Amino acid sequence: MDEAIPGKLCGRPFDGADLERIRREIVAASPPLRSEIARRVCQALQWTDALGRPKLMSARVGLLRLHRAGLIELPAPSRGNGNGRGLVRGPDVWPEPVPVVGMVGQLNGLRLEAVQDERASRLWNGLIERYHYLGYTPLPGAQLRYLIHCDQGVLGAIGFGAAAWKVAARDRWIGWEAPCREAHLGRVLNNARFLILPWIQVKNLASKVLALAASRTPEDFAARYGERPVLLETFVQIPRHQGTCYRAANWQHLGETAGRGKCDRTHQAALPRKAVYVYPLTAHFRAALGVAV
Repeated sequence: MDEAIPGKLCGRPFDGADLERIRREIVAASPPLRSEIARRVCQALQWTDALGRPKLMSARVGLLRLHRAGLIELPAPSRGNGNGRGLVRGPDVWPEPVPVVGMVGQLNGLRLEAVQDERASRLWNGLIERYHYLGYTPLPGAQLRYLIHCDQGVLGAIGFGAAAWKVAARDRWIGWEAPCREAHLGRVLNNARFLILPWIQVKNLASKVLALAASRTPEDFAARYGERPVLLETFVQIPRHQGTCYRAANWQHLGETAGRGKCDRTHQAALPRKAVYVYPLTAHFRAALGVAV
């Protein structure tokens, strides 16, 4: 039914004609794999980033939403276990759990190493799956992942993905309405995962890593996707965590989420509430996000 067709798909305007194009590409895809369908859909809908490259991750997320809504029929996934998380293949060699203690200033060679190859990707995914309380799920949309290193070895992992579609506290603070948000949301990055390995006990390490990430992400994201982010956001589950490292790194606390989650349809608070934090990457971030100042 036409009423079921969303007006937007992953931030992109969407209508019945787009749906029919997608259905044709599913039939035409050879081999009949989800990755090939996403590639064809990006080409058919001219779904590209600022550098003209296909937005394959966004397309795959959007296709899965249409599939779950019963609007299209995707082939079975070629990998994964069908529950939306996938099978995580960890590294061939795990880091040795050798304790590291002291102050962050005593660490030599503290740095973020971007995940750029399969080996680093498997290590990042495996560490998050094994040691992060939320486990591993693919980061949504355009993303950056880093392994946290020093001369003594791997200390943890941090990752950024697409911003949350709607967050009342954030949107009020920025001062944008829906059309403005939809047009400029790609310039907000979500710190979706942050892990310091459990045997690392270095004071002020977490806030120092956040400072390194804030310095590094604008250039890395612009180089990869052709657009410079101007704001970081994150969500800290409460009361499990207090957000201490974000406060120490000068992130701003804006309030709490409603606890419903992005897929809630009954408006019942069923998920843990989260504190909302943001970090502007430029003094003029509101203008960059289309807000009149």
